Amino acid sequence: MRYDFVGVNQMSNTGPLRALLDGRFAFFREFLRHPNQIGSIIPSSRFLERRIVETAGINSAKTIVELGPGVGGITRAILSAMGGGAKLVSVEINAHFHSLVSRIKDDRFIPHLGNALNLKEIISIYGLSAPEVVISDIPFSTMSPATGTKIIGEITSTLSPGGRFVAYQLSKRVSFLSLPFLGPGHVEVELFNIPPMRIYRWEKSHI
Repeated sequence: MRYDFVGVNQMSNTGPLRALLDGRFAFFREFLRHPNQIGSIIPSSRFLERRIVETAGINSAKTIVELGPGVGGITRAILSAMGGGAKLVSVEINAHFHSLVSRIKDDRFIPHLGNALNLKEIISIYGLSAPEVVISDIPFSTMSPATGTKIIGEITSTLSPGGRFVAYQLSKRVSFLSLPFLGPGHVEVELFNIPPMRIYRWEKSHI
């Protein structure tokens, strides 16, 4: 079983303009290579980044997971918002994007090249507690329903009680996949993004 996807972000360490150009070039190149694996052709806006961080409640979390960090725009936003003692694990299946996001130098950040289907094992490898937050840019609309269901199941079983799952998507499919595991989620739309993006949020039961 496998799934292929890439994220939708931007990253560089050589200045704002170079960061923007490098991120968009890398993103567009991967889109040409994998046109069915990317949720949007345009990298995430700073408005979307801010909205995701606020929706996820990053500042109160100790262990955070980002699935599909792409080239690292939202990764950096998460790091800026989280506490000094927190840890962020990114799980990226695309080797090129993983190499880009690995350039981010922060002792709280753990970039991992791997598959979200193995999320619980990945958390165990690094000796971390169950995450309070999982943020996902995986394009559930471009994978099989069976694979999407398995990923949602893995996320749900890995989250701590009361933990939050946040997914930003163009498609509504993630809402149907998550319903049997987490119930109906809360959804908002960030209009200041091209294209406008749905942001879904679920909270795992304490039971």
